[in-house]
Amino acid sequence: MKQFMDADFLLTTPTACTLYHEYAANMPIVDYHCHVSPREIYEDKHFENITQVWLSGDHYKWRIMRSNGVEERYITGDAADREKFQKFAEALPRAIGNPMYHWCHLELKNYFGYAGVLNGETAQQVWDLTAAVLRRPDMGVRGLIARSKVAFIGTTDDPVDSLEWHKKLADDPTMNTAVAPSFRPDKALNVEKDGWCAYIASLEVESGVAIDSVSALKAALSARMEHFAAHGCRASDHGLDRMIYRPADDDVVEAIFRKAMAGEAVSDEDAEKFKTALLIFCAGEYVRLGWVMQLHYNCLRNPNSAMFRKLGPDTGFDCIGPHNGSAALAGLLDALYRENKLPRTILYSLDASDNAFLDTLIGSFQGGEIAGKLQHGSAWWFNDNKQGMREQMISLANLSLLGNFVGMLTDSRSFLSYARHEYFRRILCELIGSWVENGEYPADMTAVGTLVQDICCYNAKRYFDLEG
Repeated sequence: MKQFMDADFLLTTPTACTLYHEYAANMPIVDYHCHVSPREIYEDKHFENITQVWLSGDHYKWRIMRSNGVEERYITGDAADREKFQKFAEALPRAIGNPMYHWCHLELKNYFGYAGVLNGETAQQVWDLTAAVLRRPDMGVRGLIARSKVAFIGTTDDPVDSLEWHKKLADDPTMNTAVAPSFRPDKALNVEKDGWCAYIASLEVESGVAIDSVSALKAALSARMEHFAAHGCRASDHGLDRMIYRPADDDVVEAIFRKAMAGEAVSDEDAEKFKTALLIFCAGEYVRLGWVMQLHYNCLRNPNSAMFRKLGPDTGFDCIGPHNGSAALAGLLDALYRENKLPRTILYSLDASDNAFLDTLIGSFQGGEIAGKLQHGSAWWFNDNKQGMREQMISLANLSLLGNFVGMLTDSRSFLSYARHEYFRRILCELIGSWVENGEYPADMTAVGTLVQDICCYNAKRYFDLEG
């Protein structure tokens, strides 16, 4: 029986151990998509206790607690931080087989030196230990980033964001990790949602463009893209509840715009026409600017309407939305390819049954510009676990080129989540190591080690045009 999470955790063969310890473990992290705060990085925020750094804003952990029958006051309510942590510690042992169990113990080990097991009985010991460690000067946000060997952070930012904290970080000679914004224009495209008109008004202010037509909206978005480009932006990101492609004539799209601006309800069909037009426009701009386009889709947002009204979005109540968007995605990529508007693109479906489809679809649009121009993104959100990662990588290997994969990202709001890269790297090395051990790939450790290091770091550096 192996010891719990020892040095060879998740590694079962000599080749896997060699690949991880000698090639993967010490590679820099390129965290090209996450939701951390650039302000907290600049200000080097320090946390008073483990609840603040662990439970605040982490809907993964909130779901664990709710599934264990914990009252909401101990999750997002007014309970004391120590009480919230106790409830989480009591729930965690029930999470056998859940990646959260592994993530938490990797984070406790890597950042706090705790090699024990967190549960209700050890909660006070862990609380005291982590509080003492967090008081150290090097345990602020910047210290956590540095000790994690993070080379690049791509945050997620709205077009109306001033990017003041990105500018301050870029001008700070003591900041050794590159931090860049990513352009997330969802609110401008979501014409059917409440608050769209108010958002357009704020976009007018920030862009300096009077938005009285679709062409003016495009001009405003383009102006904000230039602002983002000036602050080092390398990527965009679109969060689509479902994949859409419903082309329409310009006059139809204009009529939808005017209807929405007048405060009238917009149908789902009209919203799809409007979003398709804006997506195609944005993609063309991304090509011009040399940006990567990321498309996240197949999420069913806020099925619990009562909790949505109480707590708002992004509070742990979303789920997988198995919408069949295959034809829509193929149609969108085809239209972009025909019009020379297809940028480097990473596709993420929350429905794991889309793996084979995505891996065959990207092969239909690859080309000579860059190896792996179209990417099947790392197992996302509810698929971000041992099985989900393996299935995504095996499908990619079977149907495309795993060696060109841009690898892992945290997609997190926590500065301790870099441990997820270690989790991914161990799973990657175990998978590739098994193929070598089985005689399915030559036992040339230099060649295999190079593949591992490319997937861990170098492919992403090339793909996002990062220096060094």
